[in-house]
Amino acid sequence: MSVSPRIAPGKKRSYYFILLFGIVAMFGDIIYEGARSVTGPYLYILGASALTVGFVAGFGEFSGYALRLLSGYIADSTKHYWALTFIGYGMLIAVPFLAFAGSWEIAAVLFIAERMGKGIRAPAKDAILSNITKDVGRGWGFGIHEALDQIGAILGPLIFTAAYIARGDYQSGFALLIIPFILMMATLVLVRRRVPDTVAYEKDTAGESSAPPLKSLAPYGIFTALTMCGFVAFPLVSYHFSSAGVVPDAEIPVFYAIAMGVDAFAALAAGRIYDRRGLITLVILPVLIIIIPLLAFSSDYIFAIFSAVIWGCVMGIQETILRAAVADYTHISKRGTAYGVFNTIYGLSWFFGSVVIGFLYGISFTLVFAYVIFMEILSIPVFFLAKRGLERNYT
Repeated sequence: MSVSPRIAPGKKRSYYFILLFGIVAMFGDIIYEGARSVTGPYLYILGASALTVGFVAGFGEFSGYALRLLSGYIADSTKHYWALTFIGYGMLIAVPFLAFAGSWEIAAVLFIAERMGKGIRAPAKDAILSNITKDVGRGWGFGIHEALDQIGAILGPLIFTAAYIARGDYQSGFALLIIPFILMMATLVLVRRRVPDTVAYEKDTAGESSAPPLKSLAPYGIFTALTMCGFVAFPLVSYHFSSAGVVPDAEIPVFYAIAMGVDAFAALAAGRIYDRRGLITLVILPVLIIIIPLLAFSSDYIFAIFSAVIWGCVMGIQETILRAAVADYTHISKRGTAYGVFNTIYGLSWFFGSVVIGFLYGISFTLVFAYVIFMEILSIPVFFLAKRGLERNYT
């Protein structure tokens, strides 16, 4: 299939696609990041415990990432990248339905369903995006996309803040999200019509036999697993803000919006640095992750602000460099499968870490700090092993 004649060649074509797909992602982030900003306090209001919040947050992430293993394989096998993208985005309808959840059990199911939808679309979407970002540099391309994401990620929590101030509840915020859902699906249809064949955009002349096997990414996967096992999910952070009275409930979405704004700038900076310096950029991750619980689980309002800022930095680096590196170190024919495998490791590790941290939170903050520090220090030598192996195999 030939590339649409309405798209100019070269970098202009790439930026055009990134912008269109970024608008879709922006509306999607308004929906699901708005919901994530209040997951902790909403479940708390409905009667959930800290362990339950940790489990729901972790299992939601795990189920979404575990599905990527299957959806990534299906995407590569069938080449139906766009179909999986549409199905996954369509499942965001679960978020507006949260306005009608009368118990934490129903809310938990809907939160998890939203995460599963992301699991279905993510490998296909990332594979599509990896094709078009080759001309502009994958770190920079993914960084731009992530920055556009965060416009929506900022607006979503602010919608909840406005709704909470106006109505005194979170249900109104969830109900309002039906509007960006409709706009998102309409824009996705437009993107599909204007950019029908993204594989043709990546001129990959290397034969499949010349690409090292996916198992060469194993040390990189272990590094990712260790860092994510110690990464505190924002629902548990916001749970602490609410239950400990550190941050007023009406302001919690604003804190998440701050994190998402920082995420956008961090993504752009990290993407540009990655394209110039390579994987060494990731070495900062364990250090930043250690700092988060030290600040977030205090009783100081200012520390809470700084924890949101650092949490956003970590997300920006992860969403940009971790995804860009997978594309750079895998063959185009295995891209969807590679994203599926990688994200399953990512999600399983975050699930395990969230449950452990949620459990330790109910016992002692000291145990939380000790666990996070141990996991992140352990990840550092693994990182250098992974970096050396990937650079040797792919040069």
